Amino acid sequence: MANKGPAYGMSRDVQSKIEKKYDDELEDRLVEWIVAQCGSTVGRPERGRLGFQVWLKNGIVLSRLVNSLYPDGSKPVKIPDAPPTMVFKQMEQIAQFLKAAEDYGVTKTDMFQTVDLFEAKDMAAVQRTLMALGSLAVTKNDGNYHGDPNWFMKKAQEHKREFTESQLKEGKNIIGLQMGTNKGASQAGMSYGRPRQIIS
Repeated sequence: MANKGPAYGMSRDVQSKIEKKYDDELEDRLVEWIVAQCGSTVGRPERGRLGFQVWLKNGIVLSRLVNSLYPDGSKPVKIPDAPPTMVFKQMEQIAQFLKAAEDYGVTKTDMFQTVDLFEAKDMAAVQRTLMALGSLAVTKNDGNYHGDPNWFMKKAQEHKREFTESQLKEGKNIIGLQMGTNKGASQAGMSYGRPRQIIS
């Protein structure tokens, strides 16, 4: 915030490592997706980590993004007419995006914290959240995703199998190889050293 000075020593080293995780090529892909998803009215950021942060900082672009993934009439985030200028309102807008993204299916481990974006503490975490959101949108394939589907990986989906009662009974007669087998190699015919001499 306003009264926070520069970091020194170990704190600076940690912040430097976090900043190195930020991917400029991924930024380009995410910007292209957000513009394709929301339309050109969202504009474009200046290139680089700080430009990306300033573009997303007030939460409006993120809110439009998550709203665009839902059908008309069921938008989860309320977007104010004028972009919020007060700090707590901007942070509240980001928090609403995070809640909507979690409701959409993004796991808690893929979510960034509000300060990661607002104070540019960890912009790589912001990228991870947007990647997870894009992957879910491509996987759902419900017609609300816009852009190149190759920008994101599809998530694995459950493939449930159904078995009949006769198939289940038949499976009980088969011994799985994990249990061991009585076929194949054995110690039959093997001998080690001289046989034991028994003298009475």
